[in-house]
Amino acid sequence: MRIVDIRETVVPIKSKIRNAYIDFSQMTVSVLAIVTDVTRQGKPVVGFGFNSNGRYAPSGLLRDRFIPRLRAAEPGTLVDESGENLDPVRIWDVVMRNEKPGGHGERSVAVGVLDMAVWDAVAKIAGLPLFRLLADRYRGGLFDDRVFVYAAGGYYYPDKDLSVLQNEMQGYLDLGYSTVKMKIGGAPLSEDLRRIEAVLKILENSDQLAVDANGRFDLETAIAYAHALAPYGLRWYEEPGDPLDFQLQAKLASHYPGPMATGENLFSLPDARNLIRYAQLRPDRDILQFDCALSYGLVEYLRILGMLKEHGWSPNRCIPHGGHQMSLNIAAGLGLGGNESYPGIFQPFGGFADGIPVEDSYVKLPEIPGVGFEAKDELFRVMKPLTDA
Repeated sequence: MRIVDIRETVVPIKSKIRNAYIDFSQMTVSVLAIVTDVTRQGKPVVGFGFNSNGRYAPSGLLRDRFIPRLRAAEPGTLVDESGENLDPVRIWDVVMRNEKPGGHGERSVAVGVLDMAVWDAVAKIAGLPLFRLLADRYRGGLFDDRVFVYAAGGYYYPDKDLSVLQNEMQGYLDLGYSTVKMKIGGAPLSEDLRRIEAVLKILENSDQLAVDANGRFDLETAIAYAHALAPYGLRWYEEPGDPLDFQLQAKLASHYPGPMATGENLFSLPDARNLIRYAQLRPDRDILQFDCALSYGLVEYLRILGMLKEHGWSPNRCIPHGGHQMSLNIAAGLGLGGNESYPGIFQPFGGFADGIPVEDSYVKLPEIPGVGFEAKDELFRVMKPLTDA
């Protein structure tokens, strides 16, 4: 078998929202299709991928470096021992050939796009949903038939008052979510506390609410927020400081006894390992949010999970950022603690298969081969034109 074509396009997901650091008015996504010579039901198998939200489309990197390397590779170097399916690790090695270590940046995002498309194709060729294929390969066939998901929102919108924030969060509850997340750090502490208390008024328990500072704070501000947030007993306090400031995270642990979450902006095994080594995170309560679609894909994510195991962390402490179907499959197939969800934003890339309800913050996956993009109509409408090129 062989890859016969690789196609990429850029799709806007711009929105009039902001977190503590950026607005999303110019946000874009790369969508990629890997076309193979394998046929199923008379059509070629096509694997699809895209980058997770929060990083711009890495089109230049894909076009100038990674896609040309994949095109130039001998077909036999890209397939598994059977010769009948693609090998994601071999492909990863090919596209990363001649790349120096370190300096991960947006390079990891571009590779993540390709990696997602490869795994989608691999599972389709195998005739399995990706979560079942992963369970068979790495978990002795055991998979979770439903996955915990929480609704992320609570952004800073223009002219958004507390009642609008409450209505947004109530809308997520009405959709079946029992856990929600909101942004902090884009307003003074006193205002953020009013926003938090407004949301808590519509929740039954305070641990239904997580808060996310998107790396905005210096140590002094992070500690001030920690002291103010601790009495609420929130689900978690997320990414208070710069993602690479492990010392800030380590010092904060003595000021905040509740769960903390971080990792969505660490894009490699070495960075994830340094987080575990130096940030004094607590494996009994803290949450790790590495997103495979931003961090060199599932091939690298599997390495990260192996490292976590060596350091005494359970995979159920991992709840990936991004709210996409790829991470949902990984969560189900590899036994992670859940997955983020964006019910109302970053569409059509956020959210899960059509017609599968969220029930008490749990969702099932479609029983179709691959990641399941074809079961999300609005998303597949964006992807399908790549098959007609």
